[in-house]
Amino acid sequence: MWLGPEEVLLAGALWVTERANPFFLLQRRRGHGKGGGLTGLLVGTLDVVLDSSARVAPYRILHQTQDSQVYWAVACGSSRKEITKHWEWLENNLLQTLSIFDNEEDITTFVKGKIHGIIAEENKNEQPQSEEDPGKFKEAELKMRKQFGMPEVEKLVNYYSCSYWKGRVPRQGWLYLTVNHLCFYSFLLGKEVTLVIQWVDITQLEKNATLLFPECIKVSTRDNELYFSMFLNINETFKLMEQLANIAMRQLLDNESFLQDKSLPKPRKPLKNISALKRDLDARAKNECYRATFRLPKDECLDGHTDCTLWTPFNKMHIPGQMFVSNNYICFASKAEEACHLIIPLREVTIVEKADSSSVLPSPLSISTKSKMTFFFANLKDRDFLVQRISDFLQRTPSKKPCGSDREWKWNLADPGCEEVPELPSSSPLAVSPTSSLSNRPVNFSAGEVPTASQGLLKLFRRNSEELLGPKGAKEKMKEESWNIHFFEYGRGMCMYRTAKTRELVQKGIPENLRGELWLLFSGAWNEMVTHPGYYADLVEQSMGKYNLATEEIERDLHRSMPEHPAFQNELGIAALRRVLTAYAFRNPTIGYCQAMNIVTSVLLLYCNEEEAFWLLVALCERMLPDYYNTRVVGALVDQGIFEELTREYLPQLSEKMQDLGVISTISLSWFLTLFLSVMPFESAVVIVDCFFYEGIKFILQMSLAILDANVEKLLQCCDEGEAMTILGRYLDNVVNRQSVSPPIPHLHALLTSGDDPPLEIDIFELIRTSYEKFSNLKADDIEQMRFKQRLKVIQSLEDTAKKSVVRAVSSDIGFSIEELEELYVVFKAKYLMSCYWGNNRAAAARRDQSLPYLEQYRIDMEQFKELFISLTPWSCGAHTPVLAGRLFRLLDENRDSLINFKEFVTGMSGMYHGDLTEKLKVLYKLHLPPALNPEETESALEATSYFTEDVTTEETPEDKGGTNENGPEKEEKGTSPQDYRYYLRMWAKEKESKKETIKDLPKMSQEQFIELCKTLYNMFSEDPVEQELYHAIATVASLLLRIGEVGKKFSTRPMRKSEDCKANNTQDPVSEEESPTSEHSQNSAVEQQPQTDHEDKTCGDAQPEKTQQENQTLGDGSGEGQGSPLQLLSDDETKDDMSMSSYSMVSTGSLQCEDIADDTVLVGCEGSSSAARYGSTIDTDWSISFEQILASMLTETALVNYFEKKVNILQKIKDQKKVERQFSSSSDYELSSVSG
Repeated sequence: MWLGPEEVLLAGALWVTERANPFFLLQRRRGHGKGGGLTGLLVGTLDVVLDSSARVAPYRILHQTQDSQVYWAVACGSSRKEITKHWEWLENNLLQTLSIFDNEEDITTFVKGKIHGIIAEENKNEQPQSEEDPGKFKEAELKMRKQFGMPEVEKLVNYYSCSYWKGRVPRQGWLYLTVNHLCFYSFLLGKEVTLVIQWVDITQLEKNATLLFPECIKVSTRDNELYFSMFLNINETFKLMEQLANIAMRQLLDNESFLQDKSLPKPRKPLKNISALKRDLDARAKNECYRATFRLPKDECLDGHTDCTLWTPFNKMHIPGQMFVSNNYICFASKAEEACHLIIPLREVTIVEKADSSSVLPSPLSISTKSKMTFFFANLKDRDFLVQRISDFLQRTPSKKPCGSDREWKWNLADPGCEEVPELPSSSPLAVSPTSSLSNRPVNFSAGEVPTASQGLLKLFRRNSEELLGPKGAKEKMKEESWNIHFFEYGRGMCMYRTAKTRELVQKGIPENLRGELWLLFSGAWNEMVTHPGYYADLVEQSMGKYNLATEEIERDLHRSMPEHPAFQNELGIAALRRVLTAYAFRNPTIGYCQAMNIVTSVLLLYCNEEEAFWLLVALCERMLPDYYNTRVVGALVDQGIFEELTREYLPQLSEKMQDLGVISTISLSWFLTLFLSVMPFESAVVIVDCFFYEGIKFILQMSLAILDANVEKLLQCCDEGEAMTILGRYLDNVVNRQSVSPPIPHLHALLTSGDDPPLEIDIFELIRTSYEKFSNLKADDIEQMRFKQRLKVIQSLEDTAKKSVVRAVSSDIGFSIEELEELYVVFKAKYLMSCYWGNNRAAAARRDQSLPYLEQYRIDMEQFKELFISLTPWSCGAHTPVLAGRLFRLLDENRDSLINFKEFVTGMSGMYHGDLTEKLKVLYKLHLPPALNPEETESALEATSYFTEDVTTEETPEDKGGTNENGPEKEEKGTSPQDYRYYLRMWAKEKESKKETIKDLPKMSQEQFIELCKTLYNMFSEDPVEQELYHAIATVASLLLRIGEVGKKFSTRPMRKSEDCKANNTQDPVSEEESPTSEHSQNSAVEQQPQTDHEDKTCGDAQPEKTQQENQTLGDGSGEGQGSPLQLLSDDETKDDMSMSSYSMVSTGSLQCEDIADDTVLVGCEGSSSAARYGSTIDTDWSISFEQILASMLTETALVNYFEKKVNILQKIKDQKKVERQFSSSSDYELSSVSG
């Protein structure tokens, strides 16, 4: 490649000059190419350690003038061919021009200008985004591709210098982190180390320091553990490795592949050696942290952050912290964790202005909102730029009406001027007055109206109002008053100052009247609801009357959701719950509906109206409890792993005991999935939900630890899991909320309470206080770190479970051992995943459906199957192998969707590796009949398929459907008629019957198909150690079989005339042929020399059940020249040996076209037949042979029997396949297809 001219000081150091002229030198790196010796080893080691570009470009061209001592590098090359091309261009285009110049400086200036021009011209055609990457980084990416055989689509994210510990010896080299792989390369004095690990294979990533490995990163896979150390910046490296492994886990979890964000702003100053991808990943990490800290919607992207101070009016102080600005929000977080958090939505902002500087407020910025609050930020470094950014975002913010535009809080407000509830149009399904009693409201579905809960169901179904007048009511009033004072001092709504005082109030329990409002506020659900007006109503409308698996499950669980609460003992509550759950299932079909969602949603509906409950559910499922409610409850399992880890840390004694009893996995899922709502009295559990919406999962974990801590002594004395569960169940049943103004709701788990002693009641607020005292040092960042570690473990464990279940499902029918099947599954899955990130929109890379059984989740297409077949087959046929692979794929693809699953894959492999000679030959035989044999592969096979009717489709498996006539009666009447369910039931019953296929069921083979079989066998034997012997044997067998076919043909000549009449009739009336009765019973004994002669009659309509229609396939347009002189074919090797006449294979004259002969065969002794005659001739259409005849003939040759019965170790093949996988994968799709053609 051409280089922007760079100055080179020592032109001779470590380089050898190979060509020279007055203006240029062509040099080769010492040690590269042949020889090299000790110098080569030293130079190679230096190149790796110093990351020299000479490692990938060992050739270069320098420009030099005679009197100057300065050299300029103008080109480099990875091969002699590439550098010679550049050298020749310079000689042809520049030498003559340069000789004209007098001044050497002019010569150098001209050369530099010319080279820059060439580079600019080349870069015109390149994609613009690649230009974002700095030159040094592109060079590293080139090294990575060359060293590890990676294709163009594999992008390098970053690379680091480090040491890999091989045993006790560190190998200094370079660690390359790509989107899908971790790669390491080292070359030290001739010792080369190359490592390539897929991120999806990593089970653990740890950063630790031991005596042996000072501050190292440990990478664990299922097979081994690798240690890397001596990083310049170990924290940055580890963080990036975590991110990439996380992306890989996400791919395994829901097939979500990595997509680069092209909308990132370009850096204001060029970043040295940082790729666009690295910037993208850094931006993602910051965005995720930003969204999690302030509970913002998932699409919010951080634009930037800056240090500043915030003036807090409630304590008259400047609080130091950071301001964060994104598209729709301005946020502030104090440096001291609990001091102050602030979220200002830009939709609320009215004025942003630069205030006058003073000693109290240096360079301040004031932001005013619609709720008449003003915030002062000071000590801003780049205030003008910040104001400009915020102004830009404000202009893009959708304009709202000045009043009543934003559905603000409908509760008591200090200044209701601009914050009223907007009136909804009467047609809206949510247009119900908050005060109207819905229970008496008539419902008219025909008018398009839907009964809806316009407020929390608790307000509609409140009983025992005397509680509100007693001491509990007074306590509730005091709580409300405390919150009102808080609102007055700290603000109300989204722009509230959130401080330690806010958390204290939440811990004391939120008053029932404010619960819905504050849940929406703290969870961030309010933001999403306000920015998506009418979204829920539209979803309800779309989902009404639609049925799927999710809606069925919802219907089943509706009456199990808090059945003890009066709100869900009537249709109003049930209907509201149904609508919210169904709307969410339609919004997020990936999750759909999961058990436990009904319990959580029913509680949300008690305190919020339907729309609010829906958005709270969105916040829960998609942000606060990620992956909790998918089909495999991965998120809950991840947090369960964190809980076990925390138990080991805080309660080490109990941890061991709980591990032995296996209790933690049982209890934690129900605690986490339902937020304690299913295991604790409702009045107490709802206080936990209050704290959860404020603190997040951290609070659930600390409460779980507090519950275990309170029961340590009892749990240590337990003998079994049941006893431990009873102790914890009884304890949770007696956690009471003495301040609740709602009547107590009977708890289902109260049945666990037994014994003579009255149970000891535990106050929920006391339990919460204890949890903060003992376990409040849990940090959100630490939990996220632990989540990553556990996610790796959980997803890999689920993948292992899937592998075992798939292997168990297929092992009964397959000849492979469990170990072999597991290895094949790993290879199969790796090939599928490779298609996801390297394939060009292949069918297999389409989003995989997690609801399918494990066996169906990974499927590969024909190109991927060919790649696997080529590396694993025991029948290697050289250039013919891809053709054979394509045939096997068509045979295995029973449902004709151009994809095969793991069971179909191993069935095909097992046919080649296991079973006796008969079974293996049967597979080979089927590969040369339709549907395996593609009509395009043989000239007249297309016509043959028109005579295929239901015979073939029923006598084997549905795999033969591809060969049936498109207009056949079965296809017409059954295939396109959905209402004929009886047909499908019959087909299903047939499939269920374990019908063992016999060799008699196989149809006969035509001459052209037989020639294809011979071609395959010749190719199979070409590289075998006993090649000559096998060629001898197959030639003898082929010769014998051709004669058998000729003899059989003589017996079928008598009814020829009648047959021809019949064929004429068929041409005039194809229906008569289609409607002819057919039979599944075909051939008689293996070497029976008298084939049935009435198959032509049967075609005309006379039923003869003993004969299959396969025999009368018309395989050519002209009639064969049956009884001519023999034509002999012979392999190249055998032409050298004139004595081996027995190895000639005989085919009837004129019956073989040149293109049908294997590449390594020649035609001899073709008496009286010119080339024109040969090309014009056709296959003998009356000739056919049965499988039994082929088998019997094969058994006469020991060499053939030995070849097919020799055992091949597939594990060794898999091992070899893994070794070459990288080099193989580097081929482009185009190259692969050209090989397979």
